[in-house]
Amino acid sequence: MTEPDEPTVVLDGFHALKHALRFGAHIERALTTDKAAALDLARQLAPDLTDRLATLLEPAAPEELTALTPRLHPTGVAALAVRPAADVPATGRTAPTVVLDNPRHLGNIGAVVRLAAGTGATGVITTGTTDPWHPHVVRAAAGLHFALPVTRRTSPDELPPGPLYALDPEGQDIRTLAEPIPPDALLAFGSERHGLTAATRARATHLIALPMRPEVSSYNLATSVAMTLYHWLSTSPAEPAGPAPGR
Repeated sequence: MTEPDEPTVVLDGFHALKHALRFGAHIERALTTDKAAALDLARQLAPDLTDRLATLLEPAAPEELTALTPRLHPTGVAALAVRPAADVPATGRTAPTVVLDNPRHLGNIGAVVRLAAGTGATGVITTGTTDPWHPHVVRAAAGLHFALPVTRRTSPDELPPGPLYALDPEGQDIRTLAEPIPPDALLAFGSERHGLTAATRARATHLIALPMRPEVSSYNLATSVAMTLYHWLSTSPAEPAGPAPGR
């Protein structure tokens, strides 16, 4: 495959391609080792995209797909998409933004992106050196990077304005907050091994904690994000769900 003029991201598997298409990704090329099987999967799980995939997918040998991604996905699908330039807006946010403070585990980052997309968060920002668009992260997120801004900052000083609620064992129990978490809040989560960095903790306007049984060390990062976003959802006005295009 020739290198495109714009930065691209690998979409590893049918579900990553499905979500990328639903959220407006520009696909440079999509390959499949079994087009009939891929279209059968589309008819089951993404009937809204079947006709488009019938035109987009190109039959290819397995080695063409493994040139893009080292491990062939069980669905036999891989694609290249243009990486969007979307960023978390500085103002006018209507849902919290998730901040992962110097995360390391690529699968956890992907799981958080998937959670954030599903709950309607404004975006996901990571600090540190790990690329939140790494192919393993995109795979774990099932291509939902295209549903919301996913970006990286080198330090917490570069975060957008807004109250920063940092998860910390010494913080206030999230169940006892006097006011709901506001929609323009930044929700910061430290790494499982080291917790929050000193810089992010100093930047925080609120330290909050999730309830946890004594003697248990910590929650998984994605679990902590899910619990916090669910708390925000449970204290926010419910909006009617739109029709589901598929799975």
